[in-house]
Amino acid sequence: MPQGDAPRAAAASRARYRRIVRFATGVMLATWWFEVVLPRIGFARVAERGRTARLRRISARFRVLAIDLGGLMIKVGQFLSSRLDVLPPEVTSELEQLQDEVPAVPFAEIKALAESELGVPLHRAYAWFDETPVAAASLGQAHRAQLSDDDESIAGFREVVVKVQRPGIDEVVEVDLAALRTIADRLSRVGFVARRVDVPALVEEFAATSREEIDYLHEGVNAERFGELFSDGVRVAAPTVVWERTTPRVLTLSDVTAIKLNDVDGLRAAGIDPAEVAQTFAEVMFEQLFGAGFFHADPHPGNVFVTPHAPDAAGRTWTLTFIDFGMMGHVPPELRAGLRRIVIAVAARDGKGLVAGIQQIGVLLPSADTTELERALTELFARFGGLGFGELQDVDPREFQAFADEFGEAMRELPVQLPENFLLITRAVSLTSGVCSALDPGFNVWHAVEPFAQRLLREESRGALTDAAKSVFSYAKTIVGLPVRIDQVAARIDRGELAVDTPEIGRRLDRLENLLRLVIAAIVFAAMVVGGALLWGAVPWLAATLVVASVVPLGFALSGLARRSGRRGGRPVHRVRRTTAQR
Repeated sequence: MPQGDAPRAAAASRARYRRIVRFATGVMLATWWFEVVLPRIGFARVAERGRTARLRRISARFRVLAIDLGGLMIKVGQFLSSRLDVLPPEVTSELEQLQDEVPAVPFAEIKALAESELGVPLHRAYAWFDETPVAAASLGQAHRAQLSDDDESIAGFREVVVKVQRPGIDEVVEVDLAALRTIADRLSRVGFVARRVDVPALVEEFAATSREEIDYLHEGVNAERFGELFSDGVRVAAPTVVWERTTPRVLTLSDVTAIKLNDVDGLRAAGIDPAEVAQTFAEVMFEQLFGAGFFHADPHPGNVFVTPHAPDAAGRTWTLTFIDFGMMGHVPPELRAGLRRIVIAVAARDGKGLVAGIQQIGVLLPSADTTELERALTELFARFGGLGFGELQDVDPREFQAFADEFGEAMRELPVQLPENFLLITRAVSLTSGVCSALDPGFNVWHAVEPFAQRLLREESRGALTDAAKSVFSYAKTIVGLPVRIDQVAARIDRGELAVDTPEIGRRLDRLENLLRLVIAAIVFAAMVVGGALLWGAVPWLAATLVVASVVPLGFALSGLARRSGRRGGRPVHRVRRTTAQR
């Protein structure tokens, strides 16, 4: 950096930091005045009457600020727009208009950074490089290019897209994070905020995600892992990383540009049904979230293409192609178990089960009173549970608003905490839902969830059956061994190695042995019936086989009981006989 530029850069950073903190402080003071002071001095109606307009005005001001500053502020606005649980709709609806599109960096600056990173002139690194960016975002921008002949022979393709970081974005990110930490620290000192959400922890998770997003080597690794897990060439595809032309600030990928996910007219022109795309997109995202536990956390329409192709072996004529793997989420096993429980509860319209799942993943503190939330969710499922997004348009807006307000109040009154990566999960789910409803106004999220929930339920049933079978065989192994032990005891008595004082011991041992055989038959019968019941919805043929075969152990048990009822004999009476040592 030339002498004299450093002081100017430092001054610009300080000015940026102060601008962000000043805006946030003004919002906090305004909120304190209207929501705390005025109600206490008898002007609650005044505060209530102007709340909607005030919130919209503040949100619009922040949107202008974010567009002007760029950097992480746009990411912050996008994140806040998905927080329907803690922010009123007046705020989220305004911030939804915030797109990750900013003015492009002059090509001379992009060229200088790329050449510095790659270590060679741009015309040697690529056979052709388009000076006009395909897209310009807050953290970087993308250009089309062509690989050199040597690189093409290695990669197997020529057309690529090159992502180049915005010059100086590292410093901008650190300044923004410092400002956000200051704001979080101030908010954590406000009682009603601290009781409901751990703001500093939220900022730290956001910071970790942001740092990963500006490391293009990390994004390249994510792209390869995503391709290995999900790219089957039938439903899902991913670009190939050109590692020879990739550094922490430059990422070169195969060009997979196609029809944008939300381009309904383009899809129809290509003979592709948007409703089918919506259904497949939802299924693919659910599988990432609740199956593999590794998911694309930023699946907005600019990051997913629909790629037409000739009919493949499965008869499919298009593939979902994901790009931009800077923001990926990981779901730990314990969190995945809770999310699976939530999916099953949603499919079953089970409000109480849904709250239990929310508690299991750790969003609600153990001390939280969830009575009102359970009631709100139960009523929500009862009224809207079977409706698609298109049908919701026919519902009286006042009725829907009443339910939304009730649910929002129930959530905002509860003490919440955010498990690791949970923010990314909520973002992915909200984006998926919005994209699918835009593609298909009649999209019904219940129909998308139910098949996946049924699969999860089958997996849970198989797990429960396996556990039950292990327990049954463990008990059965012990019980099966008892008759042998009984015979051993009787033999020792016959040899005079044990002293017995009752002539009834033989008959009792005989009865016990037969009774144990009947118990074994009963256990096997019960295990087969229970197993059949668990598998009835998942594997009907196997379930039917188990139920029919259970007749065999049942018949043995019943015939044994019949023999016992008519039986009169027993073992010969074993008289007392002392061993030599006893004499």
